Amino acid sequence: MRCEAVLKRLDGFRTGELNRREHEQVHTHLAGCPACARELAEIEGLAANLVWLQVEAPAGILARVRGRTDDHYAAVETDLGRLWVGFNPCGVAMLDLGGRDPASFEDRYWKRFGLRPLPAELPERYVRAIRKAVAGDSPSAVQVDLSRLSTFEQSVLMLLRQIPRGEVRPYSWLAREVGRPKAVRAVGNTMAHNPVPLLLPCHRVVPAAGGIGGYAFGTALKRTLLTREGAPVDEIEQCARDGIRYIGCRGTGIFCFPTCRDARRVRPQNRVLLTSAAGASEAGFRPCRHCRPQ
Repeated sequence: MRCEAVLKRLDGFRTGELNRREHEQVHTHLAGCPACARELAEIEGLAANLVWLQVEAPAGILARVRGRTDDHYAAVETDLGRLWVGFNPCGVAMLDLGGRDPASFEDRYWKRFGLRPLPAELPERYVRAIRKAVAGDSPSAVQVDLSRLSTFEQSVLMLLRQIPRGEVRPYSWLAREVGRPKAVRAVGNTMAHNPVPLLLPCHRVVPAAGGIGGYAFGTALKRTLLTREGAPVDEIEQCARDGIRYIGCRGTGIFCFPTCRDARRVRPQNRVLLTSAAGASEAGFRPCRHCRPQ
């Protein structure tokens, strides 16, 4: 090995980072090259003296750094109870509707993300958005941090913002929209483990068979949230019992999901009750551009 190659590897030789073959080659070269041996001695001397460059960190710097980089949490009081919110500089990372105490929320955060958040004051924009969502209003599209989830989970969860307030979509719709039409079960698992419910409204997702379906925090709460948003919950459940999946309009020749804003404007005399997308197409109806039922 030539001197030029050895000099590039001296620090790695010193720290033991070279592979066995390179280490032996450098060792052999140093035994017969005084110039390279002197270079190694100088590097070792510099490394030994680096310890004297250490200085005391300014007072409070650790707290300031952690305040800007770590995850934090706080509670928000709502008429549904106390909600715990985990957040960091990238946005809201977790919303807990269980009303647990701080220690329980920290434990749940640890189990989900592998770190413990620190107590802190919740930014007012998050407080406003959460309270609006609880009230059934349209919250501001505040930042959420989904970076610890898979790409598939992130894509599915962000699609939830495309479901309008007061409307619902089936799990199969999300699977199709994300480009994975056969991944309905995976979509269901993603909804069940949505870390930021309300801000990403998984309560607007329902079974393809109809009805409002289950919810991680209970069906009663799901019904309450949908009702507050103006969704016709009783009609959704009646359609499920009657096997109605879509509403067609004789005047426009369009068919929609029953909660679509266009379907809800169809006059009774123009309403056509449909049990399947295939049946709707066979009857000459084309899918709505807003709710995209097919």
